[in-house]
Amino acid sequence: MDISTEKTTRATQWLSKGGLRPTRQRALLADLLVGDGKNRHVTAESLYALTMEQGEKVALATVYNTLRAFCDAGLMREITVDGTKSYFDTRTDDHPHFFWEDALHLTDAPADELEIARLPKLPEGAELASVDVVIRLRKS
Repeated sequence: MDISTEKTTRATQWLSKGGLRPTRQRALLADLLVGDGKNRHVTAESLYALTMEQGEKVALATVYNTLRAFCDAGLMREITVDGTKSYFDTRTDDHPHFFWEDALHLTDAPADELEIARLPKLPEGAELASVDVVIRLRKS
């Protein structure tokens, strides 16, 4: 199997895992996100730019909608670093992130080095959905 076929197969299987039909746009974006088997942190804008670099024509609104569909299907997680900027992570397990403020870049932080000793008491009638840890950094 050549590399191109392997990438396409990986992307198609990823979409299938989420129960999503492999439309042309979904297949294209899935290939860019997971085709090489590596995890990615992207913004809608950075993924859109990557499609343009590849010579593909996909509207930015389509990229946003497709990323939302990937999140809804459990294939990605949305990481909000402030009220205006969201990153989308192909790694869906619970893990912390470093946000590099100078470069506006999100990377995984080592989960085995993070210790959360205690959480506050939850309000009555609430259950814990998740704990997102984003550690903000800037170059010294």
